[in-house]
Amino acid sequence: MRKDGEGGGGGGGGGGATPFSPTPLPCFDFKPFVATLVILTLVMAFWQLQPYQHLLPSANNLSTTNCPLLNSTSTATAAAAAADVNSLSTQKVSSSVPTSAPSVAIITPSDPNKRVFRPYGSAAALFVQMGAYRGGPATFAIVGLASKPTHVFGKPWYKCEWVPNAPGRPPSRAKALRILPDWGYGRVYTVVVVNCTFPSNPNADNSGGKLFLHAYYSPSPRKYEKFVALEEPPGSYDEARFRPPFKYEYLYCGSSLYGNLSASRIREWMAYHAHFFGPSSHFVLHDAGGVSPAVRAALEPWVRIGRATVQDIRAQEEYDGYYYNQFLVVNDCLHRYRHAANWTFFFDVDEYLYLPDGNTLETVLGELADYTQFTIEQNPMSSKLCVLDPKRDYSREWGFEKLVFRNSITGVRRDRKYAIQARNALATGVHMSANVIGKTTHKTESMIRYYHYHDSINVLGEPCREFVPMPAKGNVTWFEKIPYVYDDNMTRLAATIKRFEEQTIGPVQL
Repeated sequence: MRKDGEGGGGGGGGGGATPFSPTPLPCFDFKPFVATLVILTLVMAFWQLQPYQHLLPSANNLSTTNCPLLNSTSTATAAAAAADVNSLSTQKVSSSVPTSAPSVAIITPSDPNKRVFRPYGSAAALFVQMGAYRGGPATFAIVGLASKPTHVFGKPWYKCEWVPNAPGRPPSRAKALRILPDWGYGRVYTVVVVNCTFPSNPNADNSGGKLFLHAYYSPSPRKYEKFVALEEPPGSYDEARFRPPFKYEYLYCGSSLYGNLSASRIREWMAYHAHFFGPSSHFVLHDAGGVSPAVRAALEPWVRIGRATVQDIRAQEEYDGYYYNQFLVVNDCLHRYRHAANWTFFFDVDEYLYLPDGNTLETVLGELADYTQFTIEQNPMSSKLCVLDPKRDYSREWGFEKLVFRNSITGVRRDRKYAIQARNALATGVHMSANVIGKTTHKTESMIRYYHYHDSINVLGEPCREFVPMPAKGNVTWFEKIPYVYDDNMTRLAATIKRFEEQTIGPVQL
């Protein structure tokens, strides 16, 4: 049939065939329709499939058809139409489809037994900077995260370079001290504090300059990363801020706030410690996702009057470090506010400092002035056990006012929190610092303690979930196989704290 069709098409000349002709009728009777269909098909094909041209057969193959064009005029018309469509399609694609990225050349070694290793991506950054600060006239601290495997199995090191703004002055360099303050608690990332100490003040003329950090991957000096860690504008250096008197007497550096926090507990904690530390104090809190709108509303009055700062550190979740990167956070706070206060305190928002036997904070710290650091022992409290008293409206009482049962187990080691003279510390931890200049004491039980309401901060409703009768004086209450004794020291302070809050920031509605 195809051979007959080709013969009839060649000699038909324009349509002399009858209905009984064996030659396919569409090839002769519907020529305009076929030409139109071809053009539309080509338009759609080139318009939609231009990005995939390399996958299609060649143009020569596309020209093959079972129904040949009848004359050169039809052929020329179709070819011209196809050329116009192709031109339009090419213009459209070139303006809307981005050029593909250049392919990576695959190197094939001449020796078939020589294997090639091709890396893709990066498991962890060599250094992730959170902050960089001046620690004094000739010293700087750069706080960040680094790949833990690199530090566990490799030997990375650092070098500092100061490049002055003043023309003609040469740069100065100093080998850096690397401190790993999280003691191996890190995960993919570990905390690194880089201390850069120059022989003298590199910005003595106050012309300004840049502090560069050279971070090396290994003992070899050939492979490293160099970046600007700190920049001092001209005239910004002020040596007076490194000497007392400092802006505050006391500074609080808080760990990462995360999870579903109770706004009521945060409100109570903030009011209590604003009263405890007095007006010459400041609180630095770090939002790692735990500062909900309700928690922010509880803190906002203290932020407005300048008593508190809330820093947004939610970006830390991109870097897998220990416990929401709390070691990173406390070290950044230590160096950021190193010369802001005489004493810097580190503890959590479910912990309340307490001065037994009528002590005052001024007298306690006066006795501890010769120490760079002191630790504080805890009174562990039940976070669910309350006294059964139908006459009390527990919904109107604060958490530390009604949680009055203290764990009475003795002779066990419990976590401590601490305070430090930050200007004498190179790095710090969560429970104490191992990098201080000066003495540390742990014998402070009779001077200062803290009440620890573990897990109470995440209870959004009523913390009293178990009620027991008021125990007789000196009696022990057993609950969940733990002996508790009645301790109302904090209860007696509640009225004072509530009155202080109202006088300081006014009525609070959460």
